[in-house]
Amino acid sequence: MKIQNILMVIAATAITQASYAQFNQDALRFSQFNDGSTSRIKAIGNASTAVGGDLSSIGGNPAGLGFFNRSEISITPEFNSSNVNATYFGQTEGDSKSQLNLANASLLFHSAKKVPVGSNATTGFLNFNFGLSFNRTNNFYDNLFLAGVNPNNSIGDFFAEQANLVGGSTDDLNRDANPLGWWGYESYLIDSVGRDQYGNLYAANTYLNADQTLLRRRTGGQTEFNIAMGTNYSNKLYLGLSVGLTSLRYNSYTSISEVGNVGGIPNVVAEGAEYKSFYDFNQQTRGSGVNFKLGMIYKPVESVRFGASFSSPTWYSIEDDSSLSLETSYVGGDNFPALPETFADNYNLRTPMKVNGGVAVFFQQFGFLSADVEYVDYAGMKLSNYSGSGADNQRISDLYKSVVNAKIGGEGRLNPNLYLRAGYSYLANPEKGISGATNVISGGLGYRVGNFYVDATYQNVSRNQTIFPYEIAMESPRSDLKWSNDNVFLTLGVRF
Repeated sequence: MKIQNILMVIAATAITQASYAQFNQDALRFSQFNDGSTSRIKAIGNASTAVGGDLSSIGGNPAGLGFFNRSEISITPEFNSSNVNATYFGQTEGDSKSQLNLANASLLFHSAKKVPVGSNATTGFLNFNFGLSFNRTNNFYDNLFLAGVNPNNSIGDFFAEQANLVGGSTDDLNRDANPLGWWGYESYLIDSVGRDQYGNLYAANTYLNADQTLLRRRTGGQTEFNIAMGTNYSNKLYLGLSVGLTSLRYNSYTSISEVGNVGGIPNVVAEGAEYKSFYDFNQQTRGSGVNFKLGMIYKPVESVRFGASFSSPTWYSIEDDSSLSLETSYVGGDNFPALPETFADNYNLRTPMKVNGGVAVFFQQFGFLSADVEYVDYAGMKLSNYSGSGADNQRISDLYKSVVNAKIGGEGRLNPNLYLRAGYSYLANPEKGISGATNVISGGLGYRVGNFYVDATYQNVSRNQTIFPYEIAMESPRSDLKWSNDNVFLTLGVRF
């Protein structure tokens, strides 16, 4: 199964309602989140492991909190615009979605070491700083539309494959045992074509070259509340730790429509009768979890910093409520209204661990350059606490892999108050054999006066992706997507 497969909850081997839910693709979707950050760090491509001194450290490398010598508060709203172009059998369609969100809100309390008169104030633990932050770590908002004429197969082939899992007679093909096969048979999209040792065989009753469309609307996101502490040891070594409390909300509505013609069934459907079929799938997912981060930054000389951080897996508890239905009508003939089938599942997800390493080089008061390398073990995702978890974990092992991401960025000081920033991130694709990497290009400005600052950042996120509206044993219909997300962030902050 492939990422973003619209029918991802329908198991190719399932014949009972309880086993319909497959969550390996949700595991990937909910594991591709980012550390929350301010506009400044967004602008430098999130290459901040070794930078420190920014409120993003609360949700990133907590060792960076040790660089603060004052308390600070900031808020970062964001504007997101998603644009998706989908090519399906040579026809290209586009759709878009825009929304406002709160990207980050952070508060840091500085606590300096009390030094007796006459003591050395530059050795030992010099501070213990504490931070709180709210971060939006993932956005699911997007609209997708694709359309084309399929010369190879139809959704009837998908329903026929589901019906062939049942065996026995047509009486054994019923809604409780296999609603997809049952729907296809009852609405004449498939028909019995013979028998084998296991029972009836089914095949699509639909002709080729049907008009197919797919409409998807998604909303929701993932957020994280962090509690962090960082310290400075002798202005050389900076250490930190944080605990993250996470939540996710994912809503997806998908409708696949097909308009075509069917073969004749005596006394039932006329030869070449035109049909319209709508297959709808709705998913609502809620979850909460916990993780922790450990970090360090070492400064061998004033101009160079080395950083490293470890992010534990997030341990999620998730509730999933889904429904699917099929509605088919024939021009001048019978109508088969939608009869939704609902199912609910609770399960646990362990996301990948992450390890970051970085270096930052500072050029006195003129600015800095920073680079990060990030290892993410997507093959280490694990699902549990439901009957199909073993099969889904095998799919995770078969379909996904560990990746190495790279980030680079810098900041230049144009005058005592104005800063220019730019960055780039390469996020490798964890899927085996399909889709592509994500590229993030960013740039921004910062203005500081007294204790107040404002930072603005523009970010473009692009990637290519392959999805399959439905999957069958023969060649599944394929759509190639080009994603482009335009995001704007604005941070307002005060030191006190």
